[in-house]
This record gives sequence, structure tokens and C-alpha cells, in this order.
Amino acid sequence: MSTAAYVFDAYGTLFDVHAAVRRHAERAGPDYQIFSEMWRAKQLEYSWVRTLMGAYRDFWSLTEEALDYTFERFPGVDRRLRADLLAAYWTLDCYPEVPAVLKDLKARGAKVAILSNGSPLMLAAAVKNAALETVIDDVFSVDTLGLYKTAPAVYEIVTTTYRLYPDAVSFQSSNRWDAAGAKKFGFRTVWLNRSRMPDEYRDFPPDLILPSLESL
Repeated sequence: MSTAAYVFDAYGTLFDVHAAVRRHAERAGPDYQIFSEMWRAKQLEYSWVRTLMGAYRDFWSLTEEALDYTFERFPGVDRRLRADLLAAYWTLDCYPEVPAVLKDLKARGAKVAILSNGSPLMLAAAVKNAALETVIDDVFSVDTLGLYKTAPAVYEIVTTTYRLYPDAVSFQSSNRWDAAGAKKFGFRTVWLNRSRMPDEYRDFPPDLILPSLESL
């Protein structure tokens, strides 16, 4: 089966979710790394819980709520950083290999798209900041459904829009749970194990494991 579309998760896959805190590491203090990790963990937790409850709120709202929680957990971090950290999240750095990889894939004639939990405005800002507008054909947000990954309906956005069978889509994510959800849906999956984490969800194995997108 040839690959008709390469679809990428955004946060953690194309864009570095820890770049926002890293930019303000000196002001955040010695706990900046675990502060960033908790912010990300709570952001994702809220998305899963709200999907199960049927109580959707957009990803930007969850990002703000997760940051406020994280400040409570780390009272030593100056809350006056809040506005700067949120502003930085709109212009996250993309990983260095991303522009060239996406350009090469697009040159092969395949569709290149993003499928993300992010809200449309967040994703538009990230794509523009990384100057990826010319290499990405479509940006799909869960906001159109009011559900978060790993709900199967999220992955179905791609197959419905492109009128493809799932196995004609290569889906790339740095989040192992996302790769598992995409595999369950029927996509061919690539897990970008950037942090060298142990494998999980072994009943839904990725088709390929890579340390970055360079060798995709």
C-alpha cells in the first residue's frame, strides 16, 4: 500500500512543548524542567478526562488551567511568569529537522497534514511561526468535533476528508498513547521516541519507532 498522506501530531512531534518554559528557565528557577513536565502532563490529563465526561473545553482553556494548577504545585515559581509563558506557547519552536522533512514529503506528491488536539488559532500561530504554511496542506483540529484524542472519530477526520482507507495514511506522533490510538483506528503509525521512553500499549505496536523525523 502506498502512502497517500503523512499526518503529524503537532505538540511534541513538530513543536517542542517545553520550549515555552525553557525560554524563561532563569526566571522560573531550578524547578523549571519538572514544572514544564507537569504543565504538559496536566494539559493532557484534562483532555482525556473531559472527553470521557463529555465536557469539552478547547485546548487553549486546558493549557491555561493546567498552568494555573502547576503554579499551585510549585509555589516557588513566580506567578508573574504566567503571561509570558502563555505568550511563548503560541510561538513554540519546531524541531530543527521538521521543515526539511515536510518539504521532502510534499515533493513526493503526498498530502502533508497536522491532526492535533490544539485549537485552530493555536495551530495557525505555531505553523506561521515555524514558516510551515507552504508545506502543510491541511491543519485538522479536534475542535470541530468537541472530542480529544484518542477518540476514533478524531482520526476519522483525515480519512473522511481525504477519502482514504486508514492504511493509506502514515501517522507520526511523539506521544505513545496517540500512536496507539491511531494504530487502533487503522493508520500506519510512526512513534517518535524523542525521549527514549519505554514502550507501552504493546497490543497496538507502532509500525516504526524513530528517535526523530530525520529518517522518516
